[in-house]
Amino acid sequence: MNLRDRLTELLAPTVADLGLALWELEYSPRSNGALLRLFIDAPAGQSGGVTIDDCERVSHAVSAVLDAADPIPGYYTLEVSSPGLDRVLRSYEHFARYVGEAVRVEMAAAMAGRKRFSGRLAAADREAITVEVDGQAVRLPLAGIHKARLAPEAVGVS
Repeated sequence: MNLRDRLTELLAPTVADLGLALWELEYSPRSNGALLRLFIDAPAGQSGGVTIDDCERVSHAVSAVLDAADPIPGYYTLEVSSPGLDRVLRSYEHFARYVGEAVRVEMAAAMAGRKRFSGRLAAADREAITVEVDGQAVRLPLAGIHKARLAPEAVGVS
C-alpha cells in the first residue's frame, strides 16, 4: 500500500466522524517539505456544501491524527478545502454520484484513436464508465483513466 492509500485509510474515518466525506487526497513530496491536500465534501445524498468552519474542524481533527500516527516523514503542510465544481473523479463512487453530468476524461492510453473524451457521463459501474461523446456512447475502463473531472457547463447571464 502506498503512502497516499495509507493516508486515505487513516484520515477518512476522522473526516466521516465530523459528518463529512473525504473526497480526494493529494500528497506531493517536495524538497522544502511535503504538501498534503485534503478535499472534503458533504456525504453522497446529503445536500449542502462545505464551509470554512468545516475545513477548520477537519484540519484540527486530522492534524491530531497525523501527529499521533506520524505517517509522513519530515515536514509537511496540510491544506483542507472543498473539491470545487470541477472536482476530480477517481473512484466508481465518484462517477456514480455524477451520472448525467458533463465530464472531461483523459485516458492513459488511446482508445478509439484518442485519449481525451468530453461529454455527458451516461453510466458508471465498477469496471467502466460510459460517456456520450458527439452522440456516441463510449465505454472507458476505470483502470485506464489517467484523469477525470466534472466539466460544469457555463451558465449564461440573462
